[in-house]
Amino acid sequence: MTNFVRILNTLTGMHFDDRNQFIDSLNRYSLLIIDDLGAERDSEFSKEQVFNVIDSRYRSRKPLIVTTNLMLSEMKNTGDIARKRIYDRILERCVPVRINNQNIREQIASESMKQAKNLFS
Repeated sequence: MTNFVRILNTLTGMHFDDRNQFIDSLNRYSLLIIDDLGAERDSEFSKEQVFNVIDSRYRSRKPLIVTTNLMLSEMKNTGDIARKRIYDRILERCVPVRINNQNIREQIASESMKQAKNLFS
């Protein structure tokens, strides 16, 4: 399990052949889980590398799980052709599952605040 920001940080500064080898290495895993699609910076380099990772996994036909805060409608109706190519491959190989509409980090922060208040009460 990893995320696109970490993948992009690894790929940044690598020579073209080294990038391809790294992306190919992701296909050695029987299951690849990539967290937080859409959190990466919006640059041509990042879109190209996200496409390369998704396309490589798509062509390997191995299982892939992608998490994102993007709505399904955003993925299906993007006007950005580069992102459309990425999302089309994901939606062909992955079954969209909406987990919930709650921010887990906000829930954890709220619980932490309650515990802190109890400590000082």
